[in-house]
Amino acid sequence: MRRVVAVGLVCIAFGVTAGEAMAASPGAVYTLTNDAAGNAVKVFTRAGDGSLTAGGAFATGGAGTGAGLGSQGGVALDGGRLFAVNAGSDSISSFTVKGETLDLVDTVPSGGDRPISLTVHDGLLYVLNAGGAGNISGFTVSHGGELTPLAGSTRPLSGAATDPPQVSFDPTGRLLVVTEKATNLIDVYSVDGETGLASGPSPQPSAGATPFGFGFDKRGHLIVSEAFGGAVDQSAVSSYGFDGNTIVPITASAGTTETAACWIVVTKDGGFAYTTNTGSGSISGYRVSQGGALSLLDADGRTGLTGPGPVDMALSTSSRFLYSLNSGNGTISGFRVGSDGGLTPIDGAAGLPTGATGLAAS
Repeated sequence: MRRVVAVGLVCIAFGVTAGEAMAASPGAVYTLTNDAAGNAVKVFTRAGDGSLTAGGAFATGGAGTGAGLGSQGGVALDGGRLFAVNAGSDSISSFTVKGETLDLVDTVPSGGDRPISLTVHDGLLYVLNAGGAGNISGFTVSHGGELTPLAGSTRPLSGAATDPPQVSFDPTGRLLVVTEKATNLIDVYSVDGETGLASGPSPQPSAGATPFGFGFDKRGHLIVSEAFGGAVDQSAVSSYGFDGNTIVPITASAGTTETAACWIVVTKDGGFAYTTNTGSGSISGYRVSQGGALSLLDADGRTGLTGPGPVDMALSTSSRFLYSLNSGNGTISGFRVGSDGGLTPIDGAAGLPTGATGLAAS
């Protein structure tokens, strides 16, 4: 029998044929070392077949915590720029991406305590600060990647001790969403298209317990993992539509049959969603209908098997490849995404600290 694990610890497609995947353009995968003595972005080069080779490590100018952050979105790509959180020094960093090299552009205070997640849309960045009472705070991003605090943008969460794991823009950039594990709430903020200022939050109940990571399909449906407090085999995924800034359930708590679903990615075409089950060392895949309804791809909930303690995921830009960051042994598991949503294992990577956090891929 699998044991129950604390959620704070366990939660730290574009369909193509195999031949098409082999011909895919190369890219890279990025994660944060989260080292308390000096944070860095670790780069892995991705070959056309999806396999990874260790590349360089590039200092952020800030510090990590040395332990998993229990968050999604600690590192984010936006065109030729990359952004990262420094949870140990209350700052965020920006880089320009030049092939396999990152050039540090800026490191600035995050506008709060313990930044753990960030999101970028059309020259606007918001960061989630999970320490203290918690807040979100906004920044403008110049063409060169410089970060400037957006006056008046800092907004609270629903209350104190909310234990939030993620902030993200919706595809339009007019809404921001934050999940709160401790309160079972989903916060929605409206974003002014002229000023970039967020208003809110509008806290709303999650369909299931312990809402964690989330993503959006191309039609703007919100898809959220639910860890259910780490209860054995009880985790689930829910989907929602929006009526203004109100979330409307579509599929409520479709079970993974696995333990501690925490991180979510959605393929570029919006057809499939995947969640890592941190307590089970697995990935559960779902088919997503045009209306946002979810259906489990595999009856046993195991679309793919990862290393121990998977904590974050990333899809390549084309959604041909899926990667999971595994906290139990400092590895990255790799998969090729099939036209039916199935996952075929490919060579990943090893040698990361177990406190590594965040994952992004090109």
